[in-house]
Amino acid sequence: MAVNNERAGSTPLIERRSIDYIPEAERHGRLFSQFTLWMGANLQITAIVTGALAVVLGGDVFWSLIGLLIGQLLGGGVMALHAAQGPKLGLPQMISSRVQFGVYGAAIPIVLVCLMYLGFTATGTVLSGQALGQLFGVSDSVGILIFASVIVLVTVLGYRVIHWIGRVASVIGVIAFVFLFWRLMSQTDVGALLQIRHFSWSSFLLAVSLAASWQIAFGPYVADYSRYLPSATSSVKTFFAAGAGSVIGAQVAMILGVFAAASANGQFAGHEVAYIVGLGGTGATAALLYFSIAFGKVTISTLNSYGSFMCIATIISGFKGHLTVTRMQRLIFVLFIVGAATLIALLGQHSFLGAFKSFILFLLAFFTPWSAINLVDYYCITRERYDVPALADPNGRYGRWNLLGISVYVFGVLVQLPFISTKFYTGPLVAALGDVDISWIIGLVLPAAVYYFCAKKWHSAVPDRLILPVEQNSTQQAKTSGAGRAAAQA
Repeated sequence: MAVNNERAGSTPLIERRSIDYIPEAERHGRLFSQFTLWMGANLQITAIVTGALAVVLGGDVFWSLIGLLIGQLLGGGVMALHAAQGPKLGLPQMISSRVQFGVYGAAIPIVLVCLMYLGFTATGTVLSGQALGQLFGVSDSVGILIFASVIVLVTVLGYRVIHWIGRVASVIGVIAFVFLFWRLMSQTDVGALLQIRHFSWSSFLLAVSLAASWQIAFGPYVADYSRYLPSATSSVKTFFAAGAGSVIGAQVAMILGVFAAASANGQFAGHEVAYIVGLGGTGATAALLYFSIAFGKVTISTLNSYGSFMCIATIISGFKGHLTVTRMQRLIFVLFIVGAATLIALLGQHSFLGAFKSFILFLLAFFTPWSAINLVDYYCITRERYDVPALADPNGRYGRWNLLGISVYVFGVLVQLPFISTKFYTGPLVAALGDVDISWIIGLVLPAAVYYFCAKKWHSAVPDRLILPVEQNSTQQAKTSGAGRAAAQA
């Protein structure tokens, strides 16, 4: 632990690495930071709105709560399995996808991941803009611009600041949510709401899908925030630290959303932030709640923006070769990403709720097959035995394009189409299933099974151990730094 704290103390405030492998000498942090980061990322207004959708779109309180919990556990398990890869590989999540898709082929799911981050950042910015607009007495559009400026600053600073904000956000979030739950219980007959039970498969599975999609959407970048942990960190402990923080935080937020929507008498949709704050009161109390909502969104919006930056850098490095991103280049990338998300937020702020529901459900068609392939390969085929240096070499072990991974991924997307039910597209089998969307289940199970059996037969040679880059330079720097500190103390 002393070594860990020493490493953290010698780490610069502004992160100097981007998509590089993190040498052991630069590893730092504790498992508890994974819990607080993901707790803070989920105790926020968008999660409240996601839970509320289960009721707004026709579900009752009792079965919506059960459906959301099942979805959290299923999706959270997928998310946490990705988190456990970070300390072992020391790499951002999407670079490791080159094992399954090839150095060039990995760009296919990464482009879609970038679009996901863009959408989540935009939708989160809409709600944050509402909160800041009320807090400072300005328009929602001005609030959106203020929030975007904060996100740019935090994203540019990088990993350490993001984790620090996650810890602060988790504390503020817990205080705000305890207060809001107390106010809600004092104003609403919760027992009466729980007694209304009208089970329907469509509403129940909608709740499951909302929560599962929420958790699975973290999968493409969750390892980005665990990759600095020492490589000896237990995979099981990493799984539970990240998974528990995310599942508990999201479920608490969604429970509040369910009860708020059920007691709102139709006043929730279109006035999400104002209604939630109204539960807490007016004046100074309302101002503090608006602040907590905006601050809570800082964590997750920064994760999305940072993830977008990492993905763009990953795509470029795949085709260009090794890429060293300077701080100025990082700033340009981040300005472009946040600027695009802000523009989307400004244009779509008045049709937020319906668009958001369709967006997060449609995402599942593209990310469940990627998760299935990545996890089956890592845990069942290669069994953590990656050749990390080869991930940067198009002529190396993993090649430019991995036709097996790409083919199974395309199959995984296409096989879901008959079962998808969104405003963007509704499959031909949805009506026969009582308007129940089961596409995400199909997208997890079938690609996983197909990839497992095909990879067992046709997978390229797997290393007999995990091969990591040579760390001579970093090791020497660490020794020199340690000698300097010892001399200073002497």
